[in-house]
Amino acid sequence: MPPNKISTPYVQSLARFTFQPFFSLFLSAQDTLTVMHYNLLYYGQGTGFCNNSNNSLEMKDPNLRLILNEIKPDIFTVNEMSSSQIVHQHMLDKNLNTGGINHYRKVNYNPTSSSNIVNMLYYDSRKLRLKKQSVAQSLVRDIDVYELYYNSNDLDQGDTTFIICVVAHLKAGSSNSDRQTRKVQVENTMQYLEQHYTDDNVLFMGDFNFYSGYEPGFQTMLNYSNPSMRFIDPIGQIGDWNNNSFYAPIHTQSTHTSATSGCPAGGGMDDRFDFILISDEVRFGTDHVLYVPGSYKAFGQDGNRFNGAINGPPANTAVSQEIADALFNFSDHLPVVLKLRVDKVLQTTEINLNPFTLEIAPNPVRDQLHISFNQLVSGNLRIQIWDIQGQLIAEETRFFSSGRQTYVHDLVGFGQGLYFIRLTDEKGLAEMQKFVRFN
Repeated sequence: MPPNKISTPYVQSLARFTFQPFFSLFLSAQDTLTVMHYNLLYYGQGTGFCNNSNNSLEMKDPNLRLILNEIKPDIFTVNEMSSSQIVHQHMLDKNLNTGGINHYRKVNYNPTSSSNIVNMLYYDSRKLRLKKQSVAQSLVRDIDVYELYYNSNDLDQGDTTFIICVVAHLKAGSSNSDRQTRKVQVENTMQYLEQHYTDDNVLFMGDFNFYSGYEPGFQTMLNYSNPSMRFIDPIGQIGDWNNNSFYAPIHTQSTHTSATSGCPAGGGMDDRFDFILISDEVRFGTDHVLYVPGSYKAFGQDGNRFNGAINGPPANTAVSQEIADALFNFSDHLPVVLKLRVDKVLQTTEINLNPFTLEIAPNPVRDQLHISFNQLVSGNLRIQIWDIQGQLIAEETRFFSSGRQTYVHDLVGFGQGLYFIRLTDEKGLAEMQKFVRFN
């Protein structure tokens, strides 16, 4: 055999004996879902203080699109949205299904209370489906329950896993009466959940308006009489949050120091009102869904905002100035986010195993690896190269705009043989291909 050639039987042998088990490392039965909750500040709902002059959809939407593109949620729940179904559809068409994206869906709107600001849920229909929805209670405002299931490859056998999203906007205010109303709202909801979801993956999320972790309503969530129904704060930060600098890294309201425009609340960042709580099934992953430790955060909160604005000095170290400005301009709350690891295999008829349509040309390669691929949405892409033993040889994260892109990697120093290149985007979509390097 000539010294600079690799025989075809040799390559086939490598692929036959080592490619399959190595490739299985990347096709593990797991997916990661990003969950986001956000108080939208009277989105599409005019009031005497929030109106078209200071809170119109035309003013708000460009900021929200920036935020959504940064977070890329798979589950997006909201408070303070207009009860108008035209506005619900507007959110879908103008902020979620844009830029070539068309996979987001919304739940139905079935109100029981008369509130003009409501909850809503949007989801990535490639990964999730809506089974049913209901209302747990309607005192002051509806608390909605959405039963999602994962679009896994075992659906035909009647198997999948469920994620129950409970979305609440509890009574605002700091009086004893307000605290008592919040407690009753929570008790009503817990009793409903106890009847329907005793051993399920449940997320209890929303603007709870609790000033302290020791409020009776919050304690009811954490220490409900039925131990199997108790909720968990993923970050374990239970305390007197209001105007307490110790909790500055988790405060979610207000993004504004003053209320001069009339719509957002002032006072700066000094309250933890917004939450995503989890059931113990999610904490321990007993039913195919596991909270990813360290993934919970108040998005945009760097801990240096106490009584200050989200985009004011000092410069925000958690997000760019552009995103900090968007958070400031859109709402007086910060979104809260977390990630869930799903121990299921996605239905591949819904998401192609080749989401980037990665091409390597030429292949085999000599001194430089040339690839082309489709970047679905502008953002960071992780590029990894592995050898046949499963060792990571090279890794780089680079920003690419949407559309067809090219990438070149220098292979000087690489020995001849079989390698694998893998692309992974910010949502966890991945594609891998093999290539042969010869001298």
